[in-house]
Amino acid sequence: MIWLATTLIVFYCARFLSKKIQHPVINPVLICLLVIIPLLIWFQVPYTTYFEQNKWLNALLEPAVVALAFPLYEQLGQIKQKWKTILSACLAGSVLSMIFGTSIALALGMDGQLAASILPKSVTIPIAMAVSDQLGGMPSIAAVMVIIAGLFGAILGYPLFKLLRIESTMARGLTIGTVSHALGTAKAAEENHQEGAFGSLALVICGVMTSLLAPLVYPLILSLFH
Repeated sequence: MIWLATTLIVFYCARFLSKKIQHPVINPVLICLLVIIPLLIWFQVPYTTYFEQNKWLNALLEPAVVALAFPLYEQLGQIKQKWKTILSACLAGSVLSMIFGTSIALALGMDGQLAASILPKSVTIPIAMAVSDQLGGMPSIAAVMVIIAGLFGAILGYPLFKLLRIESTMARGLTIGTVSHALGTAKAAEENHQEGAFGSLALVICGVMTSLLAPLVYPLILSLFH
């Protein structure tokens, strides 16, 4: 179980470092990727071996997502009052995320398979992989794109909020949950529990919307480039 121990040590060291330095780039997930991936390559450790030793950590993902429901419950009254705004924001965010990502990929000369893999980048990995597969993309590429989108949101989200002077907790939470799913929502929860609640709400709503709308949006985008 050496790789389980390695993962835990690297993660907690990264967490300690992020709390001490408190800079957006010092993100625990990013640091773990930058440390563990080179180690796996250096020691020629297959992914199956690494995953088998870390399956207990993977099993904690589901209860961790469920735990996000608690701050969501705390904001239930505000959600009921502003449900139209919330749904509108999530719908716009989901559609624009699919359009921009896929359009940029096609404009750069990527084929339809890669574009379909990029389209669901702003939802959680299980949903993104399923949507990508349905559209004829590559689920493995979709999973990588989800991680990249999540890291960008977690690292750059709050500096951008500060730059643009966005102070509304609902706006911040919905935005980061819409574009950077669980990684962004985890960062939002660290900053403010209300923002974490709205982030988790957006994460769920946008996952559902992307699943339903992707089969309609993707052919329309393809038709514009062919």
